[in-house]
Amino acid sequence: MAFELTVAEQALLDGKDGPAQQTAMSIVAQIAEVQGASKLLEITQAHIDATVYVGDAGLEFAERLAAQGAKVAVPSTLNVGAIDVHHWHEWAVPPEWASKALRQMQAYESMGTTPTWTCAPYQTVHRPKYGQHIAWGESNAALFANSVIGARTECYPDMLDICCAIIGRVPATGLHLRANRAGNLLLQLIEIPREVQEDDTFFTLLGYIMGRTAGNNIPVVEGLLTEPDDDSLKALAATSGSSGGIPMFHIIGVTPEAPTRETAFQGQSPEEILDITMEELRHAWDELTTADGAHLDMVVLGSPHLSIGEIKRLISMTEGKHAHPDVQFLVTTSRAVAHLAEQSGAMERLRTFGAKVTVDTCILTTPMLPEDVKVLMTNAGKFAYYIPGLLSRNVVFGGMEDCVRSAIEGRVHLEDRLWGK
Repeated sequence: MAFELTVAEQALLDGKDGPAQQTAMSIVAQIAEVQGASKLLEITQAHIDATVYVGDAGLEFAERLAAQGAKVAVPSTLNVGAIDVHHWHEWAVPPEWASKALRQMQAYESMGTTPTWTCAPYQTVHRPKYGQHIAWGESNAALFANSVIGARTECYPDMLDICCAIIGRVPATGLHLRANRAGNLLLQLIEIPREVQEDDTFFTLLGYIMGRTAGNNIPVVEGLLTEPDDDSLKALAATSGSSGGIPMFHIIGVTPEAPTRETAFQGQSPEEILDITMEELRHAWDELTTADGAHLDMVVLGSPHLSIGEIKRLISMTEGKHAHPDVQFLVTTSRAVAHLAEQSGAMERLRTFGAKVTVDTCILTTPMLPEDVKVLMTNAGKFAYYIPGLLSRNVVFGGMEDCVRSAIEGRVHLEDRLWGK
């Protein structure tokens, strides 16, 4: 079927609404044709991942759009930037690099976007609704939106995301179409006790396995004995989106498009069935750790950004205690959550423990770490997966309690708990 534009879309392509809209429509229309779409779909919102400075090309693109007077056509939130705007100078960020990073952030903010600066927009007031077509960048956010909420989006790459936001449209292809959202791989949880599934590391480890085994397929998880909250599903989405390329997932009886196995597979049989056992979970834990021994320089939490619920849980573990002077303790979160934590007194309690809080960014997107930080510990599967490659540091994976206890003791300390670690 030939690709066609509506009269209004053709007017955008002809430049009748200005050069920025023309640029955006030209790019989106060309992508749609390459993807074999027959038309464009209107969206209700966007989440822009192109905000991180990674080189002059991305900065030039953003500033050119801004200079053309670009404005988003739908409510649009911003993913993390490349610096904590107000506190970057407290870390090892080169001033010239920070200047360019700030310019790129300012360019996107000038386009009428909402400066959320978070990788977890689904935990804000901007959370979309079931069935809505949206244009979200950032892998964990797109995975969460598709899988947990049931909104419809591709994982939009940098630059294409802002173009879709400017014209308020996306190609009618991929996960925007119901037929492409059916599961095709069944992952069966075999003899994994409820107490293990309730442990705060379980969904991170499950996500790691999902990403590694599913490839580009859509996995369907069967055998869950618990009712996961948003933070657990956030960990699942973030880790599976890092260790692999799955577009979305279903959990039978949990996610909205999988009330039953038949519904999750849209009436078809799974193309493959794989078992996930305790052995696979233990192996996943081992693969997320590259450090050897007990030495520890920094604990880092918040990939994706910590929610207010996670901060409250962290407070309950750190109350009346102090981090060891030889171990830095870093928390990353959004401006909105940091504001709530400040108002409630939680932020001061974290500072009393010895934590530093960074907003707007994360350690994976900014050169903030001092050279003497060699070994990090985290409860975030996304951090654990990317730290060795992106930051050239060694990492230890553990639960939040493990991270807090290790920070207090000044060395890596992992409890056996349920895992035999």
